[in-house]
Amino acid sequence: MTTSETGTGAVPRLFALIRALADAPSEGSRVTQLAKSVGLTQATVHRLLQSLMAEGVVEQDPRSKLYRLGVDFFALAARAGNPGDLRTLCRPALLRLCGSLGDTIFLLVRSGFDAVCLDRSEGPFPIRSFSGDIGGRIALGVGQGAMAILAFLPEAEREEVIRFNLSRVREYGVFDEVYLRTEIEQVRKSGYAGRNTGLLEGMAGVAVPILDREGRAVAALSVGTISDRLNPERMPTVVSLLKREAEAIGPKIHPFDSTLRRPAQRLSGAAP
Repeated sequence: MTTSETGTGAVPRLFALIRALADAPSEGSRVTQLAKSVGLTQATVHRLLQSLMAEGVVEQDPRSKLYRLGVDFFALAARAGNPGDLRTLCRPALLRLCGSLGDTIFLLVRSGFDAVCLDRSEGPFPIRSFSGDIGGRIALGVGQGAMAILAFLPEAEREEVIRFNLSRVREYGVFDEVYLRTEIEQVRKSGYAGRNTGLLEGMAGVAVPILDREGRAVAALSVGTISDRLNPERMPTVVSLLKREAEAIGPKIHPFDSTLRRPAQRLSGAAP
């Protein structure tokens, strides 16, 4: 970078360009488009891009000549981590929901083809759940929290999970592919997974997905309770409270939070 570009005036321009690249289509963007986005001349944008490429945080597709953020940029962001990981971020919501509803609240996070219980806040009613205590694992599609995550995955990922998990969910006795796909479609339409009767006798549950900034389901907030407490009259209230908390959490999720990639590692330090 030249001496004239190292002053404080260059920093806002560099970050404006990085933000424009972040907002660009996944295949990248042309100099003309970037210049228009940041309000600079094409020559200035080209010069800044060359400086960022020299640092490895921007790359240019050799065929299309489009510019995009490079792997090194994402590596730096991942190394920076997030002081408020998903469990820490969601803990106040779990306590609020538990206090308001008087039921047990679960935080489940996706881990490959499974959902893992990352945290829970215990209500006064004795319950049973598929995921059990913190650290419990269940196949995506079994139980309300795991179903909420599965239903709101991108289509290609959802199809891959269904193919892999179909034999696993059949172990519970009442699942087949038609049933599973029908349930998924219903959850996608309603925005939540909820039943006041289920595979665990006397137990009921309802869950909503937590979506990241790209609309991808990474986790779920779930209520576990006894069937009598999740009747048709109460269900809308419970769903409304869950959705409100989930919608507040989603935009705050750090895309490089290691909890989303390695939940088991985060659980090693989780309080009971």
